[in-house]
This record gives sequence, C-alpha cells and structure tokens, in this order.
Amino acid sequence: MKIALLEDELDQAENLRRLLTENGHVCEHFVSGQSFMYAVTHHSYDLLIMDWQLPDCEGIDIVPQVRQQLNWRIPVLFLTQRDQEEDIVRALTAGADDYLVKPARAAELMARIHALSRRTASESAASDELVKGPFTLDLKARTVSCHGQPVTLTDKDFELTSFMFQNIGRLLSREYLLERVWGLNGSINTRTVDTHMSRLRRKLKINPENGFRIRTVYQHGYRLEEVEAGSEE
Repeated sequence: MKIALLEDELDQAENLRRLLTENGHVCEHFVSGQSFMYAVTHHSYDLLIMDWQLPDCEGIDIVPQVRQQLNWRIPVLFLTQRDQEEDIVRALTAGADDYLVKPARAAELMARIHALSRRTASESAASDELVKGPFTLDLKARTVSCHGQPVTLTDKDFELTSFMFQNIGRLLSREYLLERVWGLNGSINTRTVDTHMSRLRRKLKINPENGFRIRTVYQHGYRLEEVEAGSEE
C-alpha cells in the first residue's frame, strides 16, 4: 500500500517508515497537518496513519476534514500516546477506523494495517459484477457494457476501467495509476495514462448523459465522478 504518515517526532517517523518499507509498503512522511492535508487531497494513498499532537493542529481535527473532502472512505489508523478510553472513543467517533497506543509493537501494527487493507479490498471486490448507472462490468469475464451494449476494450483498457469504477470519487494520480494498473514505476512518461483515459471517455461514452464524467485535475490526475444524468459538464 501507499501510506501517508503524519508524525512530528522524526525518530519515530523514521522507525515507522523503515518498518513499513521492509514490509513492502511505500510510506510518505509529513510533520504538519497542513502539509498532510494538501498531500492527501492532491495525491493518492491507500491508508493514513496519524498522530494526535502536532505542531500546527490536533490530528483529531483532521479526520473530519479528510472524510468531508475525500469522496471515498480511505482507512485511517491513529497512532498516539493518548491512551484514555475517552480519547479512543473520540477518535473512532470522528471517523478513524482503528487506534493504537504508542509505542506500538511492530507485529501488531503490521497486523492492524493488513486487516484494514483486507477490509478495503473486500469492500471493493465483494462481487464479480459491478453495476454503476448504465455501465455493467463483469470482473470475472472481463467485459463491459453500456445500456446493455457490449464495449470492446483492450485488456489494459478494461483494467483501467474497472479500477476507475472501483474508485469512484477518488483522485487518482497518473503515477499511482501507472503503478496499480500497469505495474510500472510512476517516473516514466505519464502520457500513457492520458492516452488511455481519452480512449475510455470515447469508447465508453463517459459523459453527463450517462451519469458520469472523468474529471482531469490539473497537475494531479483523474477522478471518475457521478453526476446527474443530462447535466452540463
């Protein structure tokens, strides 16, 4: 997973980053709530790990902002020294998915992270068929239809289509799409993503008349959005 870590104590952050990297994850570290929120709303992550006490704010105040500004339910894990029951209840009520008290044991932390990952994966892959408005995706047969009419797609176009429809409302950076759909390092030419996205718009007729649009977010990536059928772009 690609994980955003909000932690102002540099030694702890480095230890966490090393642990996550050794277990196959990618970790980006932030020391302030402001830089963290900018990254989370402009880039793509699979999990957020947050401290409570920060130089410019409290982590508990950031969770509602994350839930309000992101159109998909990203998992949030609190990792903090605060160990009172009322703190745990407050964090979970604010929208956190799990809570660990520092110092977290490495094996337990990784188990919690993997549990959150499994939960997210099971929610997005609960069925072999995905129906969204006029679009039907058969994830097993790898077919797509619009208004009952089959749409011919290449294997890579189907993978991109299914990934977009399983992440409706989520901002997906070009680099993230290259990693997840193509299995490539995000540093290569991202025009590959632009070319495929343009083809999907045309082939699938993704437009307000069909209740969806692919929004291009300048310098950041793409977001598949549901819109009222027939509305203006």
